Amino acid sequence: MQGRTATYGELREVARAAEDAGLDSIWVYDHLLFRFPPEPTSGIYEAWSILAALAADTSRVELGTLVMALPFRNPAVLAKMAITVDEISGGRLMLGIGCGWHEPEFEAFGVPYDHRVSRFEEGLAVLLPMLRGERVDFAGRFHRADGGEILPLGPRANGPPLLIAGKGPRMLRLTVQHGDAWNAAWFGEVSQTESRVSDLREALAAEGRDPATMGITIGVNVVFPHLVTEKDELPQRALSGSPQDVAAGLRDYARAGVSHVIAACVPSTTQAMSELAEAAALASTAG
Repeated sequence: MQGRTATYGELREVARAAEDAGLDSIWVYDHLLFRFPPEPTSGIYEAWSILAALAADTSRVELGTLVMALPFRNPAVLAKMAITVDEISGGRLMLGIGCGWHEPEFEAFGVPYDHRVSRFEEGLAVLLPMLRGERVDFAGRFHRADGGEILPLGPRANGPPLLIAGKGPRMLRLTVQHGDAWNAAWFGEVSQTESRVSDLREALAAEGRDPATMGITIGVNVVFPHLVTEKDELPQRALSGSPQDVAAGLRDYARAGVSHVIAACVPSTTQAMSELAEAAALASTAG
C-alpha cells in the first residue's frame, strides 16, 4: 500500500474487490518482520489472524497462504488452526507451507533457524495425519505429539489441500511425496521459471509420481503502469502493461502447464483487482 503496511480495512476492501471481480483466490504472506539493512525494519500483520478475518469477510474465493513458515508454529497447533480457518471459510483454504528463509525474523522472534528442512520434514509427520483426522503419537528430534488429534474435524474429510514451496532437492522430494501443489515465486515472464519447473519435473520422475497429479503454481509480479504512483516500489521481474498485455503472459503460463498463477499486483488496489480479472478473462477466452 504505497510504502506502508495496509490496514485490515484496506486488505478487506481489496479482497472483496478481487472476489467481486471474479478472481479465483486471494493469498496472504507469512512474515514476522522484514530486515534488510540499511533499509528500516518493516513488517506486516500476523498471517493467520488476517486469514481468519478474510475467511469470514469473503464467501467464494479460495484462501491461500503463500506460504506459512512451518518453524514459526508448533505443527500440531498449526493443524488445529488450519482446520479452524477451513471451517470458518466453508472449506476454501489452501494450506501453503515452507521452511522459511528470512533469518533476521527467526532471530528477532527467538525461532531456531538451524536444520530448517529437517524440522520441516518432522513437522509434516505431525501436521499431515492430524489434518486427516488421525490420532498422532510422534517423538522426533524437534517435534513430538502424544495422542494429538483434532476435534471437531473440519468441513473436509482429509483436511485442506497442501501446497509446498521449495526449491532444493530435499524440499522438492518432500513436495512430491506429500504435496497437492507446488509453488515457486516471484517471476515475470514464463521463461524465468523454466529451470525451477524442470527441477520439479525431475523430482516427480525420481519418485515415480504422475506429473498430472501435482498442481504447479507460480507467483508472478503484475504491474499496471497506468495505475502506478511514485510511492509504488516496482519489482525487477514482472508481467507489465495493459490487461491485454498481462493476458498474453498468462496464456504463456497456461501453455507451459502452470495450473494457477498467483499475482502480486503493483499497485495492490481495488482497481488493480478489476484489471487483473479482465486480464484473466481475456486469457481464458482467447484462442
